[in-house]
Amino acid sequence: MPDFESMVSPAYRTFLTETPGQAEAWSVMVDGVAKASALDAKTAALAYLAVLAAQRLESGLPFHVWLAKQAGASREEVASAVLVGLPAAGLCVTHALPAALAAYDADSSESR
Repeated sequence: MPDFESMVSPAYRTFLTETPGQAEAWSVMVDGVAKASALDAKTAALAYLAVLAAQRLESGLPFHVWLAKQAGASREEVASAVLVGLPAAGLCVTHALPAALAAYDADSSESR
């Protein structure tokens, strides 16, 4: 796994370190939602990328692209997930595309 610090935003790192109780509660909720999902890991990871793109939360992309890749997603699937919201959310999702592809490619170069 690449360095966790480089994959999460400063805001999320602060959340984890400065408010550990809330961070733990958040983590429990996230794990519970994942376990309750009928989606397989790859589909869930790709869907999450679509949500991040539609919400313009680019800072979460490096970590979640890494998760998608670990679940078996290809570069093309990551790009498609980012762009799946085009009809509903509009061109705003394209803002996430460079960061998502850069994260996918960076992970590829680190694993060599």
